[in-house]
Amino acid sequence: MIPDKLYLKIMFYACCRKKLDFEDPKLFNEKLQYLKLYDRKPEYTNYVDKFEVRKYIKRVIGDDYLIPLIGVYNNFDEINFEKLPDKFVLKCTHDSGGVIICEDKNKFNQFQAKKTINSHLKKNYFYYGREWPYKNIPPRIICEQFIETPDGKAPTDYKFMCFNGQPEYIQVHTDRFGPMYTKDYYDINWKKTNIRQGVPNSDMILPRPKNLGVMIDIAKKLSEKIPHSRIDLYEQDGKIYFGEITLYPNSGFKNFINEDDDYLMGQLIQLP
Repeated sequence: MIPDKLYLKIMFYACCRKKLDFEDPKLFNEKLQYLKLYDRKPEYTNYVDKFEVRKYIKRVIGDDYLIPLIGVYNNFDEINFEKLPDKFVLKCTHDSGGVIICEDKNKFNQFQAKKTINSHLKKNYFYYGREWPYKNIPPRIICEQFIETPDGKAPTDYKFMCFNGQPEYIQVHTDRFGPMYTKDYYDINWKKTNIRQGVPNSDMILPRPKNLGVMIDIAKKLSEKIPHSRIDLYEQDGKIYFGEITLYPNSGFKNFINEDDDYLMGQLIQLP
């Protein structure tokens, strides 16, 4: 029942310990809150819907970049696990975090997966951070092919931080679902920065992706005319796959370790 603007001020202070300035926002996280309220293009809902976004990807860059889709379901009981491959990924289409990875169907805990997925299906992701594009997404489940590295792990996740169609920084997530999870920030020339937000940085320079130039071009096309978006891509065995589009990373509620980086990123967002 709390109006969006007041709710965001309360949450911003609770999470970031800062007062939210809607009149003259300067921080990256502040501007994300501003965009939630004042940049409401109808197409954003399709961008964040993990099923509907596939149509946008096919139209803009082609379906060669889509992870093969195995099925789409309205509820967990519709899934016929006997027909699924030994490895697969289940995702809720209407939220962030509703992901189940199956690396071996013989060891798959179907009961726990159902419990997790059903808990996500019952939630409207809009209400936590007032990310309005999620409000009217029908809750569904998609099953995708598991893209894996030679050692059986999920591939490195390259998240391109884009500003009105211009990629500026790349978050590199390594061992995303494992015990050695790290997140580094590189510029588009693949120079590592000291930017840190939440997850620890690694202590190494990661190898430059073979298809970095192509991924940058893809990120430009998918982020055109959006004040800020994060375009998630994977590269495995020389092939590029689209992951998702995120408009408000961490819902704008996670501080940078160095506040100067919050200002640095904030300067890149030109508010509508």
